[in-house]
Amino acid sequence: RQLAGGVTTSHILHGSANAIGGQTQLIKHRWGVMPDEMKFEGSPGFIKFALGENVKQSNSNAAFGAANVRFPQTRMGVEQVYVDAFTRAKEYKAARLVKGNTVRRDLELDALVEILNDTRHITCHSYVQSEINMLMHVADSMGFKINTFTHILEGYKMADKMKAHNIAGSTFSDWWAYKMEVAEAIPYNGKLMHEVGVLTGFNSDDAEMARRLNQEAGKAVAYGQMSEEDALKLVTLNPAKMMHVDQKIGSIKAGKDADLVLWSADPLSIYAVAEKTYVDGIPYWDYAQDAAKQKAMKADQGRIIQKMIEAKNAGSGAQRPTAQRRRLYECTTLEEDQFVVKETVIGQNQLQH
Repeated sequence: RQLAGGVTTSHILHGSANAIGGQTQLIKHRWGVMPDEMKFEGSPGFIKFALGENVKQSNSNAAFGAANVRFPQTRMGVEQVYVDAFTRAKEYKAARLVKGNTVRRDLELDALVEILNDTRHITCHSYVQSEINMLMHVADSMGFKINTFTHILEGYKMADKMKAHNIAGSTFSDWWAYKMEVAEAIPYNGKLMHEVGVLTGFNSDDAEMARRLNQEAGKAVAYGQMSEEDALKLVTLNPAKMMHVDQKIGSIKAGKDADLVLWSADPLSIYAVAEKTYVDGIPYWDYAQDAAKQKAMKADQGRIIQKMIEAKNAGSGAQRPTAQRRRLYECTTLEEDQFVVKETVIGQNQLQH
């Protein structure tokens, strides 16, 4: 689906329940290869941080019971998590430099030391101005850098400080008012950050929007009257720069990877279709070929259904279908059970739920 939407590369991150999350992975959509072969070779390490309601979860405890109460429960507590963690990391780094391997290795602190050494980059889930200010202050006081604020729906308030700190902003094109902490989000956010000089891109946050990034970029033209060239960079060159791989991807240039998309129309148009998608010069998507496959599959489906009808009419017993379970995880997913599809069994003129 991503290849069909003209997407060649994705940055895979988990959710935002923890202030300091796990390590992330940049991949290329090399359909059909083993998972390890999808990894973007030579890309630097990243880690997911998060701020806001998803981290403190104070409004979630009523739904999931008091047993789920944990630290932090306030935005001030989130700040303390960062201060405590990097205080430990600096002490750990100093001890390892003096005592070497006699200091017991800590994998969590190893990742934080990589941040202090600027060999692992932070991408931070963020919404509210005060929290964004807070993390920049913690970074300054603890001696580490923030690479990207993700979502950053109040980035238009913070653009000058972000530019001064050389922090990029990966935002939504037009999300606002879907929860209280984004009440002050506006659809001009990307354009305003770009005008101030912040390296700006658009992110998707789910698989469905990810395959329509060209249309997301088009919204910057519709809302902010951004130039088409700058709008297209929001989903091509600028994200490549954020990921420190713009020497390989993000634009068409001799010496770069041959990750190319042939569009049927202006890529920013809602009518544009990705006719061909190439990754590393290899064709992974062809609209015409897929249409032919879909036609053949439909013919096969019709043939199989007809055979089933004939078998049933001849007195053959019907087999119950296997219940299917659909999983679609998003940034706000708290529990897997939210996405369990109720089992439906079709028998002899019976429907059971």
